[in-house]
Amino acid sequence: MNEYTRSLYVYILIAFLGLAMILMKKSETLRFGSSVEITENEIMDHIRYLSHEDRAGRFPGTRESKDVISYLIRHFKSYGVKPGGENGSYVQPFNITDGIELGANNSMTMGDSSLTIHSDYIPLWFSGNDSVSASAVFAGYGFTIDEKELKWNDYADLDVSGKWVIMMRHSPERNNQHSLYTSHSGLHKKMLVARDNGAVGVIFVSQVEDTDLYPLRYISGYKNAGIPAIHLSNEMADHLFKTVGWSRETIQETMNQSLEPITFNLTAVTINASVELIPIQMRAANVVGLIQSGHRKYRNEYVVIGAHFDHVGMGGPGTGSRKPDTLGIHPGADDNASGTAGLLEIAQKLSSQKSRLKRSVLFIGFDAEEKGLLGAKYFADHPTVDLENIVAMLNMDMVGRMEDSFATAGGVGTSPMFKPLLDSLSRNRGFNLNMTLPGFGPSDHAAFYAKDIPVLFFFSGFHSEYHTPEDTWRLINLKGEKDFLDLVYDVVFHLAHVSERPVFVEAGPKQGPMRRNDRFKVTFGIVPSYGSTKEGLEVDAISRPDGPAVKAGIQKGDVIKIINGKPIKDIYEFMDRLGELEPGMTIPVLIDRDGKEMELSVSF
Repeated sequence: MNEYTRSLYVYILIAFLGLAMILMKKSETLRFGSSVEITENEIMDHIRYLSHEDRAGRFPGTRESKDVISYLIRHFKSYGVKPGGENGSYVQPFNITDGIELGANNSMTMGDSSLTIHSDYIPLWFSGNDSVSASAVFAGYGFTIDEKELKWNDYADLDVSGKWVIMMRHSPERNNQHSLYTSHSGLHKKMLVARDNGAVGVIFVSQVEDTDLYPLRYISGYKNAGIPAIHLSNEMADHLFKTVGWSRETIQETMNQSLEPITFNLTAVTINASVELIPIQMRAANVVGLIQSGHRKYRNEYVVIGAHFDHVGMGGPGTGSRKPDTLGIHPGADDNASGTAGLLEIAQKLSSQKSRLKRSVLFIGFDAEEKGLLGAKYFADHPTVDLENIVAMLNMDMVGRMEDSFATAGGVGTSPMFKPLLDSLSRNRGFNLNMTLPGFGPSDHAAFYAKDIPVLFFFSGFHSEYHTPEDTWRLINLKGEKDFLDLVYDVVFHLAHVSERPVFVEAGPKQGPMRRNDRFKVTFGIVPSYGSTKEGLEVDAISRPDGPAVKAGIQKGDVIKIINGKPIKDIYEFMDRLGELEPGMTIPVLIDRDGKEMELSVSF
């Protein structure tokens, strides 16, 4: 072989090796995506897909939501992110109740009059399903109030056992939100009082200011009240009261002026009613991906990073839209297509660094966050890995609208590691990072904080387009989001790379305010399980280690069935019972612990 031939072979070999390297690089690119960096173009591609009108606002359980789930899975696969759910699946399905509808067994008669549903009466959302035939009594405003500042008892001279109780909505001070009557004026609270007094059903009539029947709509958290609860039309109420010489107007005027009850029997009229309300179920699903570390010592510890992908759909009453009277696609570009885009971008980049990770990383796209953090709560209650092995949970929600070069990291107080880490990693960024300490917040990380897991919540701020049809991709601060995601990536990588594990520290309460008008003089010191399907109040966590519940022996997972001799069916009945208690009281509380009932003594 001459020199020329040898040189030719060398050139051919070099060319062949170069071609092989190009093909290997292309293969790696196909596996891990078009880039191992977080890019503005890819962020925008994700946001535009997720917030496109074809996604119809990503309402849980819809075909459009399923399209988003498929989109997440497809990208996880392309990045080399493995399934992180049960049985080798990316999907963690769960059921949610999204509404109620009338069943076939709904009817009502008063004496000889047959009533028409929707025009003459309507069942209320917390009504029990039952058929009742009984006489009725009118019980004023339906109050039993015995407080230092206010006393009013509509049941003092009434025997309502086995009867319908008819009562007026609102109170003598309906327009005063600071009224002493406010905490006693809710329909559900009044039903509870009537039920405690032996009523077999309740019927509400309106004050003269109200013209329409209360709409039948689903409100999360309420369970079947056990007795029928009905709202009667003004025309039928006036007809009923006319038989005993009263009218709604005279009843209301007299009670409001005298501030004393008006009660009477309606023994001449028998009321027959059947109520059947059927819950509307839908199938939602979290998407769970996994980068499994190869490190023998730490591979079974996990950093969780999550973002919810659902939004409020077409809007409308009860959806959370800030324009409930405007039906139209709510794109949710910032809330939370921006966070979901971040989840995908960080998954893509972290996949290329898998060999450098000590800990494994779980990526979770949460569904039904807008329904009350249901996806996150479901995962926290049904984890696909041992909760004790989750070292931290990082949540991204609305990270696309950075203004004035400021962004926020919440939950910094949940581990001593977080503040120095963020101080270090946030230096020389294109924005300033505001840090807040509390672990609780109105997003998915709250479900993990309730389980004593350190959390960080990344958020770029509220804006006037929040939960409106105007939250579109055109308003995304693309550079700001890219800069923010670079920081989040660095935090995730650090937590998955270093040996030190974040130590959990409680930072503030584990729940937010329950309801605006509730005024509690005492507290159990527990976190209720808002998504529980059990009858009673399931304890999700302990919020006060030195609180009355702990001192009495109540534990996480217990179901509180009876408080001070009065049964409770759900969280709202629990809150109503709680509002009756005073400091200094010691009461019996019946709990169910793993199927065994126990009576404990709780002191406040």
